Amino acid sequence: MLKTLLVKEEIKYDASQLRPHWIYRNHGLLGDAIVAFFGPVQVETEKMMDLKDIREKEAIYSPRMLSFIAEHFDTDLEKAIYRQFILTMAIKEELEGREIQLQRIGDDLYQDRAKLSVSIATSTVVSTLIHTGINVETHGTPVKTIGLNELGVTDLSAFAQNVMLRYKMELERIYEARCKSRAVVFDL
Repeated sequence: MLKTLLVKEEIKYDASQLRPHWIYRNHGLLGDAIVAFFGPVQVETEKMMDLKDIREKEAIYSPRMLSFIAEHFDTDLEKAIYRQFILTMAIKEELEGREIQLQRIGDDLYQDRAKLSVSIATSTVVSTLIHTGINVETHGTPVKTIGLNELGVTDLSAFAQNVMLRYKMELERIYEARCKSRAVVFDL
């Protein structure tokens, strides 16, 4: 059962949150969980997880983002990337339910070539972690961006809660689909 939490205090995301048990150590949720929080994002090149971004020396900066950190206690990176895409689709669907049209390219969301989100999945020795950040404010970003403020999303806490609920429900549906499938038995 996935646990969810919207953190009230602002947290600066700097990639140090992509450590095993960060959610448990800082917020008391043991096991698979997703937390959402607001705050500035600044990830220097040497702390980045995305090798392509490191190679291109593209640091990540936003004056204020809505960040989601998800931790799942398995070490299958491919499965983590599937979950990362599910989280991206949960965000996209929540915004489209508000009549906001977006394009998804891989694990990132755009509107008219302006980038709304950043995302990464990684694995540790005990778990997989996902960070997805959605711009709230965009002044000073290093690339063309758009934020939730510009899109007219004013109820940011409700938005974050709804995204986590969508993500949780999708994972539960996948689990149930797996449990209800009948095994194929071949007679030899």
